[in-house]
Amino acid sequence: MRHRIFINVMALAALIAPLMACARLPEPVVQVAAAPVSTVAMTQSAAPQLVSGLPDFTQLVEQVGPAVVNIEATTKEQSASRRPAPGDDGIPDAFRRFFGPDFQAPEMPRGRGGRSMGSGFLISEDGYVLTNHHVVNGADEVKVRMADRREFTARIVGSDQQYDVALLKIDGKNLPVIRIGDSSKLKPGQWAVAIGSPFGLEHSVTAGIVSAIGRSNPYTDQRYVPFIQTDVAINRGNSGGPLLNTQGEVIGINSQIFSASGGYMGISFAIPIDLAMNAVNQIKQTGRVSRGQIGVMVGPISADVAKGFGLPDSKGALVNDLVAGGAAAKAGLEIGDVIRSVNGTEVVSASDLPPMIGAMAPGVSVTLSVLRDGRARDVTVVLGELNEGGQAVAGTTRPSSASPAVPADVGAVLGIRVADLDVATRRQLGLKDNEGVRITAISGNTAREAGLVPGMVILQVGRTPVGSVNALNQQLRHVKKDDVVMLLVRHRDSNTFVAVKAGDA
Repeated sequence: MRHRIFINVMALAALIAPLMACARLPEPVVQVAAAPVSTVAMTQSAAPQLVSGLPDFTQLVEQVGPAVVNIEATTKEQSASRRPAPGDDGIPDAFRRFFGPDFQAPEMPRGRGGRSMGSGFLISEDGYVLTNHHVVNGADEVKVRMADRREFTARIVGSDQQYDVALLKIDGKNLPVIRIGDSSKLKPGQWAVAIGSPFGLEHSVTAGIVSAIGRSNPYTDQRYVPFIQTDVAINRGNSGGPLLNTQGEVIGINSQIFSASGGYMGISFAIPIDLAMNAVNQIKQTGRVSRGQIGVMVGPISADVAKGFGLPDSKGALVNDLVAGGAAAKAGLEIGDVIRSVNGTEVVSASDLPPMIGAMAPGVSVTLSVLRDGRARDVTVVLGELNEGGQAVAGTTRPSSASPAVPADVGAVLGIRVADLDVATRRQLGLKDNEGVRITAISGNTAREAGLVPGMVILQVGRTPVGSVNALNQQLRHVKKDDVVMLLVRHRDSNTFVAVKAGDA
């Protein structure tokens, strides 16, 4: 009997053991799952807060607003002759100044005046006002109206079309003034505020961010202005008004918009206040703005150009031509040099160079770091004075239609046909003896895509001048398929390097 009870107890224990084991199964599963979570929590910290709330601009507007003015420029009389309308000057309709004066309509009868309205701001307690050149250009009378409704007749002290800056003067004392900021410290992403009179709605406030700095503008001739690009809502009438930082300091003058409709589309441009104040100081001292120049014509460096010249990268400005007797020519710069920096400041693209040099005074010595034949060297240049209308280079006429000499076919290499130039044609083109070979036909796709056209004159292959078809063939004799050849060509009175890939005849 006892024996049977023992067996039954043992049997019961045998039955219970598996059940208990099954009941304990979830415990190790939970422990295993918890381990990775604990490890991740220990190795990954929370991301820092990079943006904290939206700014409140009310105090800024209350403090700065009184120094922002409305400007009305009037013209008393115009001739009946047609004045150029916006877009007539070759600038695409998509890019226009956001305040077009009424008196620049296509037709304006004699005796009828015109009126334009814009914005401006006071920079001194005794009444100096800063605005855009195009707001007051050609005006016979300029009125300045302040936020407190006081109105003054302004005198135009001076203006500069290239910088699009105008300095006005009104008679007053203890006037409200905007503090001048430092546009060189701007960074993309910073808040920016504009106050002005869009469509005549005085003291309108808009805000956004700085989208980019040092922006060149391919649609206007303001190559000496490194624009501030913003997404601040700017429209016609904001022209000449201040662009402000969150400290209430003016960092730029609102000048242009990019638009397909003539209205705000999220891209606006402002003139850096550092540049504008440079112009102001010069206007006060001499009545005009002067800019330095080094006497070079430069172009961008593409990947093909960098490959053709054996450059380490595509940074810098490629010297396409030198002004005869100019500062660069006197200093020893050569066609084909690549300017990499000015006084230690890097030249990233060709469009960086004009604003750097233009902001300096004539007579100043600058150090240019250049690459020549793959080697770096420094060249010291004493800046000349920029003559806005006198930047022509050697060669004052376009290629003539005179019959060329017997052409030679180098199409197997570059996909072009060329011919020697006679003495009379060289003289007409302003070329020296034994200088240049004319392109007579294009047969290769890559030559066509590179921009070569019949009538262009090839002056150099790389840094080597060519003056005959034989000399050109000599320079191309070792060129292989897919090599990039750099040709210095003259077209329409200007020189430029063109990168052509060989082997596509």
